Amino acid sequence: MIELIRTDSTHHDFTELVMLLDADLHVRDGDDHSFFAQFNKVDSIKHVVVAYYKECAAGCGAIKAYAEGVAEVKRMFVLPEFRGQGVANRVLAELEAWAAELNFQNLILETGKAMPEAIRLYTKNGYQIIPNYGQYKNIETSICMTKAVESEKVLEQ
Repeated sequence: MIELIRTDSTHHDFTELVMLLDADLHVRDGDDHSFFAQFNKVDSIKHVVVAYYKECAAGCGAIKAYAEGVAEVKRMFVLPEFRGQGVANRVLAELEAWAAELNFQNLILETGKAMPEAIRLYTKNGYQIIPNYGQYKNIETSICMTKAVESEKVLEQ
């Protein structure tokens, strides 16, 4: 029942979902929102997944090259009425598969302590907490995670 499409950050449904994500994060992040917002620009993301449930855009996520062999998971969001139905798991799995196709070896991400449902999602999908990286290095409210990407060559064996 859930259909996924691969697109980029110019896709209308992605931009609509990201506006809702930003509104949610503004509430959760409080005074820290403007700090995090500067790292969440979507104008040049080439690898976006949008999930549809009965032709309704239900969720999204993206990956963006971070370093050699490393992509960062960005802009994961599911509309509240579709949470708990496997949408985020499907989007994340598709992003992981796409990362493997693009020859990334690892995925990294940042989420917030104020987002326990996101932490559960990533932990359940094999992500492990790592020391905060880059701009999140000294941010106490951030949690950074990583997961090795399984290449298609490994999967084919």
